[in-house]
Amino acid sequence: MLTGGGYPFRRDALSGWCRTLVEGLRRFRFDLRTVTDREPPSVPAYPLPFNVASAEALQVCRDPGRERRRGDSNEAGRGAAHLLCRGLLEESRFAAGLRGLAEIAAERPDPLAHVPLADLLMDAWRGGGAASDEPTLPRLGTRDARTAATLLKHALGALAVPLPETDLVHCVGGTTPLLTALAGRWRTGVPLLLTEARAPVARQRPAEERLSPAVRAVLRRFRAAVARTGYAEAGLIAPLSAYHHGWALRHGAEANRLVQVPAGVDPSEYPVTAEPNTEHPAVVWAGSGGPDSGLTPLLAAFEQVKASMPGTVLHLVGVTPAHEDHCAEQIERTGLGRAVRMHPLPADPRDRYTAGHVVAHVPGPADPPYRLIEAMMSGRAVVGVDVGPAAETLGDAGVLVQPDDPAELAIAIVGLLRGPNRRRQLGDAARRRALTHFTNDRVVRVYGALYADLTGPLPAPVSAFELALTIPAPRTSPPATLRWLIREDQ
Repeated sequence: MLTGGGYPFRRDALSGWCRTLVEGLRRFRFDLRTVTDREPPSVPAYPLPFNVASAEALQVCRDPGRERRRGDSNEAGRGAAHLLCRGLLEESRFAAGLRGLAEIAAERPDPLAHVPLADLLMDAWRGGGAASDEPTLPRLGTRDARTAATLLKHALGALAVPLPETDLVHCVGGTTPLLTALAGRWRTGVPLLLTEARAPVARQRPAEERLSPAVRAVLRRFRAAVARTGYAEAGLIAPLSAYHHGWALRHGAEANRLVQVPAGVDPSEYPVTAEPNTEHPAVVWAGSGGPDSGLTPLLAAFEQVKASMPGTVLHLVGVTPAHEDHCAEQIERTGLGRAVRMHPLPADPRDRYTAGHVVAHVPGPADPPYRLIEAMMSGRAVVGVDVGPAAETLGDAGVLVQPDDPAELAIAIVGLLRGPNRRRQLGDAARRRALTHFTNDRVVRVYGALYADLTGPLPAPVSAFELALTIPAPRTSPPATLRWLIREDQ
């Protein structure tokens, strides 16, 4: 199992999902690898079950160092890089270039050594153009090309990350682990399973706000091209929702490789508990607290909630140590003071939502629906923002508001805080919906079948297929309940 800086070394929603899968599929042996561009942690954040053979956090090398090879002009790397750069504007070329770099990365730590990547980017940008239905490409100057080349070179370092010998690679995450998974597939032919939980690759990441439009355009096209390549190479793709299913189709995934598997949680870990018996009403939001976590619109709405209902408390549950300072700075700017309280992610899942009367689900643009499902299973009334798969997940078992409208979000939260009967009705409905559609036993069962399908032997060629109808039919000769589909080439 391959992730991007997550399980088993980080405790977050996606890591919790991975843990559920690993612990539920005891008949499979797992090697866990997480690829990150930060300093990798040395100790897992979760206890490892007996079916985990190894667990390792691997860092993408920022500077592979200069290779001293006399007379080495790295023509192979230059040719592959040329195809990759052209592929940012002509989709058909990208995969060949990426594969060429992956093959070189198996032999040398820096497949782009001695390659003028910035020049190749500028040549491709000048020679290509956006499709007719896309906005005009921003101008890519020398300085921007060098910045983009540096960022691409760092990202492509994931191609050199080694993987253990295995029967299947299950990639869970974004661009970085997918690059490592693709390199492993091309080198060994190992089957690839993708769990698709990403938001659209066109989104802008907070750390990239200061980059020029041209550099952001290069990164956006690169990520989209990597995603398309992953869809083409994967044996199976398992989107978490209809939203993710549609996104994968729009980016080139074949419909017959898609198996939609909604997220799930263990009902016993999120039992229904009584509302807190506190003097003041309380709202819970679960998230990391980072710049891309949905915290900013939440605080904007809570300012209006507090103005309408003085004394209301907002609990931020799951704030990571890396984002505590950012949270504190945002809270100070709003002047909310002690009305907002930060909490780390509780070790016991049942403690995540008990502090609130209402759960506000305000996700970041890349957040999968795990926290929403947890809140629903806990039997709390949920106010959700209509982004990504929130609408199809929550259904009519909660209140859904439009994004980028703090006033509407505040009105919905206040309405539930002032309406205990409706609040409890929605909490019961949310629990029932979660029990019906989003339990982890379904996830484990389906993924067990997907693993077995991809790792099993190829089926023998057959000349005919028997299809049983699902409705009773009168017995005739030949039986009407059977249809024989003869292959046309037989």
